[in-house]
Amino acid sequence: MRRKKSLTVFEYELPIVIKKDKTSGFVATCPVWSDCYAQGDTIEEAINEISYVASSLVELYQEEEMKVPLALKKTKEEKEGFFEVNFPLFVTGSYA
Repeated sequence: MRRKKSLTVFEYELPIVIKKDKTSGFVATCPVWSDCYAQGDTIEEAINEISYVASSLVELYQEEEMKVPLALKKTKEEKEGFFEVNFPLFVTGSYA
């Protein structure tokens, strides 16, 4: 009989600093994790890219049994085949 694996979602705090790049676009860095940085043509793209980099780094650090330098906010266990999570949505714009 095949045993069903349960899944867990780990929610980390990912502090980031976004700066306008000298050429064009934006650079996102994490002040508590020097390995975690990304760039994008827009703020949204830089945020999406650093989120992807951070999740890849967390997976790598866990595989290598290294300490992830981010604060763990909470974990969510799979319930009846689904997860319920809040996902931050960032949109830039100027409104008069």
